[in-house]
Amino acid sequence: MSPFVTPETRSEIPATKPGAAATVTGRKRKSLPLSGRIGLVMVLFWVAVALVGPLIAPHAPGAVVSNKVFGPMSLRFPMGTDYLGRDMLSRVIFGAQYTVGLALAAAVMASASGTVLGLLATISGRWVEEILSRLLDALICVPSTIFALVMVAAFGSSLPFLLLTAALSYVAGAFRIARSLAVNLSVQEYVQAARVRGEGRLHIACVEMLPNMIHPMLADFGLRFMFIVLMLSGLSFLGLGVQPPAADLGSLIRENLSGLDNGAPAVLLPAIAVATLTIGVNLLIDSLPQRGDDA
Repeated sequence: MSPFVTPETRSEIPATKPGAAATVTGRKRKSLPLSGRIGLVMVLFWVAVALVGPLIAPHAPGAVVSNKVFGPMSLRFPMGTDYLGRDMLSRVIFGAQYTVGLALAAAVMASASGTVLGLLATISGRWVEEILSRLLDALICVPSTIFALVMVAAFGSSLPFLLLTAALSYVAGAFRIARSLAVNLSVQEYVQAARVRGEGRLHIACVEMLPNMIHPMLADFGLRFMFIVLMLSGLSFLGLGVQPPAADLGSLIRENLSGLDNGAPAVLLPAIAVATLTIGVNLLIDSLPQRGDDA
């Protein structure tokens, strides 16, 4: 027995429950809820399809493999055939590459650029902050779909330009969120202490502020990705997105629209593919643990 613990004071010491440590550890390692796991499976499925599409597609995307247009689902053609008799399974697999690839690259560009500009506006002088804020405020005033339609109609719809247009459409929103986070972090005590120590602006931005912005910016990145998927699919549905012979999921819906009256799988399944991708991202984002949930 410790000399500092007497029989009189021993009863005043709170008893420790056997499972207390395990409970605390379990809270810190909280896993995703069921909805988050479902969303994660959906997202990983479409990412895997986009990555290994050419290896698993049974036919070339433009090969006419059947004499029957808008054919039903069968063992030979699990998703039926399109309006030319092409295998829809192969078309969806290759279309997912364009939808997921373009949206992912554009979302990375928009979120990364918005984060960098938000930090720059916060740590720079007033004039730099005002110029960046006013320019991006003017950009965010234009609806993203209208902006994309005008840009594509004026300059064409090549893949690099679609990527740039999608990124520009959402960089202003990412900037506003990043700047709001950076402004709130700039008045925290540890940031003020870094300034007192004589740390430079770049060090404060990259070491003190950026790590505390990553989680909310990752959640915003998921939303940007979902919005860009819908925007690119909408452009392709209007004929202004990915151009033939290539096709994304939105293009597949548009080119097979004449089979809608017959309920052809060729028009329904690409729409279901877009829906499962966006719903999966939404479920995953909503279930991400927030900073402080484990407190």
